[in-house]
Amino acid sequence: MRNLLLIIVAFATLQLSAQDNAYKITETLNLEATETKDQCRTGTCWSYSTVSFLESELIRMGKGNYDLSEMFNVRVTYPKKAEMYVRYHGKHQFGPGSLCHDVIKAMETHGVVPEEAYSGINYGAERHDHGQMDEVLKGIVEAAVDKPSTATGMKWMEAVESTLDAYLGEYPATFTYEDKEYTPASFRDMLGLNADDYVSLTSFTHHELYEPFVLEVPDNFSHGMFYNVELDELQQTVVNALENGYTVAWDADVSEPGFSFRNGMAIIAPEGVARDQIFTEVREEPNVDEEMRQQGFNNMQTTDDHLMHITGMAKDQNGNLYFIVKNSWGTGNEQNGYQYVSMPYFRMKTVSILLHKDGIPKALRKKIER
Repeated sequence: MRNLLLIIVAFATLQLSAQDNAYKITETLNLEATETKDQCRTGTCWSYSTVSFLESELIRMGKGNYDLSEMFNVRVTYPKKAEMYVRYHGKHQFGPGSLCHDVIKAMETHGVVPEEAYSGINYGAERHDHGQMDEVLKGIVEAAVDKPSTATGMKWMEAVESTLDAYLGEYPATFTYEDKEYTPASFRDMLGLNADDYVSLTSFTHHELYEPFVLEVPDNFSHGMFYNVELDELQQTVVNALENGYTVAWDADVSEPGFSFRNGMAIIAPEGVARDQIFTEVREEPNVDEEMRQQGFNNMQTTDDHLMHITGMAKDQNGNLYFIVKNSWGTGNEQNGYQYVSMPYFRMKTVSILLHKDGIPKALRKKIER
């Protein structure tokens, strides 16, 4: 009996110890953002994250709170993907994924549209579901590659446009917002958004520092350019931006066991710990350097999975720092759709960031703008 009591006491002591060391997060800086949305059954995180970022930009600029259309960017970007796929004879990316700069390019070449003018649901549903549309579009471009025809020429592009019209709605050439008529371009200009203000950064050792290069991830279908900076500079850029009122769009790997939307956390989980035990106590994480990060990218353990929106900073009871990240998977966790991302996770699993150029530290801007 005495041994049994000792075991019970020891077990209770361990439980209390684990509870004492459970994650206790304190938010230290949280910039204003619009309400959390749900991308539902679509591969459009690139648009949701960047639109959320632009909505925060408008708040920062004193323009007020706007609800911008994510699906407008999908509508104007998909035809570009289709053309690239056919021009490359099918040896190119084609699918729902893209990157932050594709939203900025859409803003530059077409403009911006409010959600109320273009919801992107033209199929009688309440939630977005692109499964069928994506497959139909894929079939069109594959047929254009497999069976080229001098008789039909580029008629397949008309089929792409018609499919997008059928599922998302026709291109909103003009619309009325608050009793005033706009085009997408004039609405962008009224908001004061300028595509030239936004810069994409990354950090990898297989390219020259401070030079722009085409980031080699499949969803970079448009061959967007990214400035290459040191890993410490990448992290400090986000900190500097947030401390000066600028939020950041974030592209990252979310396939790791330490990334949990349900738990509202993202950490580098130690090996050998069961998934349901990862977040029961504060975990010691490795010091991530350039070599570790590059190795993860080289062996494809770090992949371009998901894009989100960094809006603030936090710390735990041990003083470890975290970025506050707004996701686009709805509000189904205790943080209302947000997550706390540790600095080691950010350093190891970041693919790229996009932000306003004024959020970049001045010393680094001089290096990349020389």
